[in-house]
Amino acid sequence: MIVPKDNLRTSRAGQTNSGWRRFLRTLLLSCLIVIIGWTLWVYSQIQAYGDRDEARPADAIAVFGAAEYDGRPSPVLRARLDHALTLYQEKLAPLIITLGGGDPADRHSEGGVGHDYLIARGVPEANIIAETQSNNTEESAARLAVIARKNHLTRIVAVSDDTHLFRIHALCERLGLVVHTSPRPVNRSISRTEAFKRIAHEILSYTFWRIRAH
Repeated sequence: MIVPKDNLRTSRAGQTNSGWRRFLRTLLLSCLIVIIGWTLWVYSQIQAYGDRDEARPADAIAVFGAAEYDGRPSPVLRARLDHALTLYQEKLAPLIITLGGGDPADRHSEGGVGHDYLIARGVPEANIIAETQSNNTEESAARLAVIARKNHLTRIVAVSDDTHLFRIHALCERLGLVVHTSPRPVNRSISRTEAFKRIAHEILSYTFWRIRAH
């Protein structure tokens, strides 16, 4: 049987298109597997750091900032500060570092509000360092590294929310800091939607940081 040349060309083109489709499906499936695997790994790390308290004797306690309302700490920031105060009263460290800037139009900063809150609760001003310039977690970690070097601090307990601590630890470790994480107590349950948003934010933030860091 003789196959016409036109039919032969059509058959070869069909095989090529079919091969490309298989390749693209395999590529997409591989990418999906990598994305799912990466997401599950980051999620497991977030959970692991959030579930354990590594607080121990250190040179300082660093409180990562959260919102403040016209000079008053938000409930989240207050909970972080109260936890740091408890660790300080347990004599785990002689110094508390409050981190976080604020809106340029605002008279207050997260670090400054934390500073005033701790003084009002009996911590001597000489035992507090307020960092008031950073605008996000990455900047706070960088400023913390500068403060640590200037004050010869080699070991730090980092205080924040449970979902926040894995990223904090990674940022600080990249900057050469020895950091032990301690999650602030959770006083109220949050909805599944809010919990999902927090986890998703941390997964995306950590992923984008890792991409830029490399």
